[in-house]
Amino acid sequence: MDFNSDWQKVAATDKATFDFLSDLRNFGSLMPEQVIDYKADYDRCSFTIKGMADLHLLVAERIPNERVRLIPEGKSPFEFELVANIRVLNQQTEVKISLAAELNPMLAMMAKRPLQNLVNIMADKLAVQQF
Repeated sequence: MDFNSDWQKVAATDKATFDFLSDLRNFGSLMPEQVIDYKADYDRCSFTIKGMADLHLLVAERIPNERVRLIPEGKSPFEFELVANIRVLNQQTEVKISLAAELNPMLAMMAKRPLQNLVNIMADKLAVQQF
């Protein structure tokens, strides 16, 4: 199941946006309020989603000025990848957050709205982020 934010304009260059997203210490500022205990270094992060799960993510791919892809590290309630896509359109940098998850039908019913909200909130916060 795929969840995608809309493309959001970012007040920074594609390089500055990529540099920000490449460092997982910055991802904490993009998380919704349900995320607590966010800890990170450059390549890895961990956090708790209140009442749901503890997650550990690591950077699986960095394509300069284009994409940062995160995958779970260790045990996860389901397989997924979180991707920040960067593009330049009409000299304006834009970002879209995507999450692809392998969810069974029962989990899909429960997680659909929270996962869509997650990608939307992350993209919205990135659009107003000061780099």
